[in-house]
Amino acid sequence: MQQVFESQQATALAWRRSTVQERIERIKRLRDGMLEQRDALYEAFMQDFHKPRMEVDGTEIIPTLDEAKHTISHLRKWMKPTRVSPTQLTLGNTGSIQYQPRGRCLIIAPWNYPLYLMFGPLISALAAGNPVILKPSELAPRVSAVMARIIAKVFRPEEVALFEGALQTSQELLAKPFDHIFFTGSPAVGKIVMAAAARHLASVTLELGGKSPTIVDETADLTKAAQTIMWGKFLNSGQTCVAPDHLYVHESVKDRFVAECKAVLAERYGSTAEQQRSSQDFTHVINQRHTQRVSGLLADAVQRGARVLAGGEVDQAQCYIAPTLIDQVPAQASIMGEEIFGPVLPIMGFTSIDQVIAEINSQPKPLALYVWSRDEPTIDKVLTNTSSGGVCVNHCMVHVAHGNLPFGGVNNSGIGNAHGIFGFKAFSHERGVLRSTWLNTIKMFFPPYTEGRQKVVTFLSGWLAR
Repeated sequence: MQQVFESQQATALAWRRSTVQERIERIKRLRDGMLEQRDALYEAFMQDFHKPRMEVDGTEIIPTLDEAKHTISHLRKWMKPTRVSPTQLTLGNTGSIQYQPRGRCLIIAPWNYPLYLMFGPLISALAAGNPVILKPSELAPRVSAVMARIIAKVFRPEEVALFEGALQTSQELLAKPFDHIFFTGSPAVGKIVMAAAARHLASVTLELGGKSPTIVDETADLTKAAQTIMWGKFLNSGQTCVAPDHLYVHESVKDRFVAECKAVLAERYGSTAEQQRSSQDFTHVINQRHTQRVSGLLADAVQRGARVLAGGEVDQAQCYIAPTLIDQVPAQASIMGEEIFGPVLPIMGFTSIDQVIAEINSQPKPLALYVWSRDEPTIDKVLTNTSSGGVCVNHCMVHVAHGNLPFGGVNNSGIGNAHGIFGFKAFSHERGVLRSTWLNTIKMFFPPYTEGRQKVVTFLSGWLAR
C-alpha cells in the first residue's frame, strides 16, 4: 500500500500536464473494462444482494455509463480556463480560473451501490487528472472482487489501485497524506474521515445520509405519488442514502394514499406474504447483521404501539424483510430517530404543513427532501423554509441521476458536491490567475504615503462605499 501510494506522486505531477484526450481515454478504458465484466457483475450482485439484473442495470451500470458519457462530452469545456472580469479596484488586470488536479486522491465507497458509488467518483477524479486509490466496502465482497479485477486490468497501480479489506485497511489509508478524500457513507464515519483528513489538511467530499422526509399533501396526484414513492423506498430494499425515510401525508387523503400504496406493492411483488418472499424483483438486505438491525427497529416501533399496514414479515436467515408500511408510530420509537436504510416506511398523518416544516427543521438537515403537491404556494413554502442537500417536487431520487445538478448534502448529510461538472470541480483545485497589464492601480498604495496619495485613497473609499 505504501509503495503504491508513493508511486502515485510521480503520476500526480505528470498528470498535471495531461490533455483532454488523454483523460477521456482513461475514462473510456474504465468504461470498456466494466462492460467486459458485465456478466460477472450480474452474478456478483445476485450473490451479495439477491439483486435482479434489471436493478443492477438501472442503479449501477447505466448510471455509471451515463456519468462517463456526460463527462466525455463536456470535459473539453470544463477544462478550459474561465475568464473573469476585473473588479473596480483591479482595473487594468485580467483574471482567470484554472482547474488543476488536486493530486493523489482516495475514494472510499459504501456497500449499498458498490459499483456506481465507486466508479462514478473515479470518473470525476480521472476527468480532473488525478491518480486514485480505491477502497470498496468489505460487505459486498463478490462485487468488490470483480471491481478489483477491472481496475487491475485497466490501470497500472501508479495510476489507479484498489485495496480490498475491512477497518484496518481503511485506517491505514486514512493515515496517509492524500490531497483529497472522497467518502460516501454514514455521518458517524464521515466525522472520522474528516478528522483523519484534518491531520494532513486534505480537502474532503463527504456524501453522507440522513432521514430524508417525504410530504404528500391533499392536492397531490395520489396514484403517481404512490407508484413513485413505493419505487424509491423499496428499490434496493430501501438501502439507498436518498430513499424516502419517513412520510407525512395529509389526514384527508391518508387512507386513499395507503390503499394506493398497498395496490402498488401487490402488483410489483405479490399479493401474499409468500409471493413477496419469493419475488425475483425484490432485493434482499445486505447481511444478517443489518437484517437484525432493521427488524429490530420495526419490532421496537410495533412494541411501542405502531400498526403494520402492509408487510412486516422477516426471514433472518435469508436476509429478507418484506416491503413494510407502518403508521401510528410514537415519536420516541427508535425508528424515528435513526436512519432506517431498509424496507420499512413509517407514515404519519398531518393537518398543518407548518407543523411538518417545524418537525423537519428540528432534525439534522437531510440529504434529500420530497414534496408531492399541486399547490404552488405550499411547494414554495416547503422549499423556502427547509434545508436539505437536494429536493424533488412530485418525484423522488431522480435528482441523483441529473448530471447538470449538484448532488451532495449539507452539514450532517454531507460536504461538497458530486456528478458532472460538480464532480470535476470536487477533484480540482480552482486556481485564480491574475495578469497585470498596462494599468497598475495598486501603485497608489506604495510608500511613501504622501498627502496627495491619501486624498486619492480617501476619495476612492468614498466612491466604493456609494
